[in-house]
Amino acid sequence: MKVPYFEPWITIDDQKFVLNALKRRWLTNGPFLKQFESNFSKFINSKYASGVGSATQALHLSTKSLDIGPGDEVIVPTFTFVATANAVTYCGAKPIFVDIDLDTFNIIPSEIERKITKKTKAIIPVHYGGQSCDMKEIIQIAKKNNLKIIEDCAHALGSTYLNKKCGSFGDLGCFSFYPTKVITTGEGGMITTNKKKFLQKINLLKSQAMSISAKDRELKAQWKYDIIDLGYNYRLDEIRSALGVSQLSRIDSINKMRINIANTYDKLIKNISGITIPKKKSDRNHIYHLYTIKIEKNFHLSRDELFSKLSSKGIGTSVQYFPLHKMSYYKNNSSTKKKFANAEKLKDQVLCLPIFPKMTLKQIEYIVSNLQ
Repeated sequence: MKVPYFEPWITIDDQKFVLNALKRRWLTNGPFLKQFESNFSKFINSKYASGVGSATQALHLSTKSLDIGPGDEVIVPTFTFVATANAVTYCGAKPIFVDIDLDTFNIIPSEIERKITKKTKAIIPVHYGGQSCDMKEIIQIAKKNNLKIIEDCAHALGSTYLNKKCGSFGDLGCFSFYPTKVITTGEGGMITTNKKKFLQKINLLKSQAMSISAKDRELKAQWKYDIIDLGYNYRLDEIRSALGVSQLSRIDSINKMRINIANTYDKLIKNISGITIPKKKSDRNHIYHLYTIKIEKNFHLSRDELFSKLSSKGIGTSVQYFPLHKMSYYKNNSSTKKKFANAEKLKDQVLCLPIFPKMTLKQIEYIVSNLQ
């Protein structure tokens, strides 16, 4: 592969942090997790943060913390990774799919309002690609209808809207540290919130709803514990937390690198007829977790043909996303019977080009030369 779709940036310092964690006796629920959570909440400007094993777990626990269950509905964009909808389904509730904007690929506020019923309990806006949703409008809709907001920030670590960080607008924010994400812990996720009651429920549920941890049982010289709810093993261990602490320390540099790469792409691609480069709104930043181009009708290849061509040239690309209402598992969801004109159009147009911090100009130029 001449240019992989993504390559994690693991430094010598990252390795040192991980090795340091391995020297500790407690490999879970230790000081690195507390440090990572503290540093993360400061970066997002939220009161609290809770580390978990993945963004999927973050979304599931966030939904559970809002007491969402059977008979409830939660509004999600159809143009997202399946974890967003699955988290709702795990709770016995129903995801209600909503169409997205043709330029930003983010959920359309007016479409949210149109889908609200008496059963609606929450909205999960997904900040696609590293650019915030229209949070002012979404917050107004939520307040008007007494709904909760869970921000899906899997793409948006460092994304801002009106100079405020994504993950600090809603009742809860959910982040991903999968290898392709802005920072990585291998697998991992984080939940941010300003509500202590949500934090307490999340921290209880992520450790099997045990009344006292193994570490605290040792400290207090007691063996007895209780299980006070249906919990899960959703913890983030010390090894991954240590890597997260190290990676988060250079988050601003990482995002600057991504933005510079995107700017280079923009300059080289903008005059290629039939390809539309990512659109950026003026009241927010874009950290380019994804660099998603659109293949228009007047381009000489279809999106799928271009995907195959680039693959044959050793260039990794991805299609993010194929709409959830078209996926086999969710086809029978009644909300899939509605029309999703924009998502239906975009599913055949979008193509995500490689973007990662240590990309070289030579790699970018090679990719663009093969778009012609």
